[in-house]
Amino acid sequence: FIDLKKLKKERLDVLLVEKRFFTTREKAKSAIMAGEVLVDGEKFNKAGRIVKSDSNISVIKKETVYVSRGGEKLEKALKVFSVNIKGKRVIDVGASTGGFTDCLLKSGAEKVYCIDVGYGQLAWKLQKDSRVVVVDRTNIRYLNADKFDDLFELAAIDVSFISLDKVLPAVYNLIKEKGEVVALIKPQFEAGREFIQKGGLIKKAEVHQIVIERVGDKAQEMGFSVQGLTFSPLKKTSGNIEYLIYLVKNSKIILFNTLACSPVSLLTPAASAIIIKAMTIAKANKGESQPSFKPIVVATHTERAE
Repeated sequence: FIDLKKLKKERLDVLLVEKRFFTTREKAKSAIMAGEVLVDGEKFNKAGRIVKSDSNISVIKKETVYVSRGGEKLEKALKVFSVNIKGKRVIDVGASTGGFTDCLLKSGAEKVYCIDVGYGQLAWKLQKDSRVVVVDRTNIRYLNADKFDDLFELAAIDVSFISLDKVLPAVYNLIKEKGEVVALIKPQFEAGREFIQKGGLIKKAEVHQIVIERVGDKAQEMGFSVQGLTFSPLKKTSGNIEYLIYLVKNSKIILFNTLACSPVSLLTPAASAIIIKAMTIAKANKGESQPSFKPIVVATHTERAE
């Protein structure tokens, strides 16, 4: 007698939903990508992995510090860039459920204005917080400084289905001189359609590099200086790596010399190293050990504007 159930195999994300670990495949994918799913004691990080239906599956429940995982992304950026939030008035662009806002408040922000085109998405505990001002049904592109009592000291940006170069001009006008910006770069919303594969996945490391260059170049043209770059500690369920860029408005510190940089025109040596590391990870996830582009050559000195 052959037990057909033991012979049956399925995608891991589908099996997790069937076994009622998660209500949707999207949630299952998120947990798999975060390394929270064990199959017969082994950690898998690909949602499409085919496994036996009778496999011993367990889910490691990680403590959620923020209302959404966006908070973990911002937390890393604040630490890497040594950004001090205490006592600052901050604008959260693309607040959604409030992961960034939660992180900002826990980091000591005095007030956070939550901007979003949607309505009612912000976590209830944040809506009730006296330090939070909800600005729903609002497109940041058409928001003017006269709507607020004062300019902001910092902006945190996490937007989807729009390029950052469409958002940054408005943000520039809403923050003070030397105001700071921490923005999430999502390659799938920055690259041209010709580079995007099924499911919004961008596999070519060179495209990631182009995206980062473009965002940095556009930011410089607007009057920002690129102070730092890192990659998100979490990978999207699509498999894309996201990045966090740190900008300062009208900073007199020049961290790179565009004339001396080839082929990349914006990054400091430290930032270029981050890209190389991130691209190595991207390639490793595809089974390739090295990024496909040549090491980035950048200016190695720091200049101070007169």
